[in-house]
Amino acid sequence: MTATDPRVLGPDLLPTPFTADEIRDATGAGTTIRLRTEQPDGTIGERVNRFRQTDAEGATLDRWAADDPQSLVSSRVTWLDLQAHAAFPADRTTVTLETLETPFGSVECRRYDTADEPGGPIVSFWFSLAHPGMPVRFEVPVGDGVMRTTVLEITRD
Repeated sequence: MTATDPRVLGPDLLPTPFTADEIRDATGAGTTIRLRTEQPDGTIGERVNRFRQTDAEGATLDRWAADDPQSLVSSRVTWLDLQAHAAFPADRTTVTLETLETPFGSVECRRYDTADEPGGPIVSFWFSLAHPGMPVRFEVPVGDGVMRTTVLEITRD
């Protein structure tokens, strides 16, 4: 009998940077992530993600625009769902290690460059090895430019 790798969520997928358990253990109730999104036209916005009501299976995730608390949207997420967001196709993804300068310091990252379809536009994700969970930066081609989202701060109550 062979043990399965909890980082591999399916055939033809690369290992994810973190397991669902690692994400759960790093993301207790009150974990708040502040993000900045830069659009190709120069527009900049900030948003906030906050986890609450955490348990073994998942959490309630509140999200809102930093300048508009009325934009609050809440949803139940599972740790496995969050892990699955980083399950990329092996045939269209490259993974490298890279040091990234972030607003909260220099972090060692596992960078995933992936395409939705062969030959398609490349989307890049930087996952900090020290911060299990969402990427600390990701870049998505938009029109003739790139939309960049960067984690500004991670706090825990």
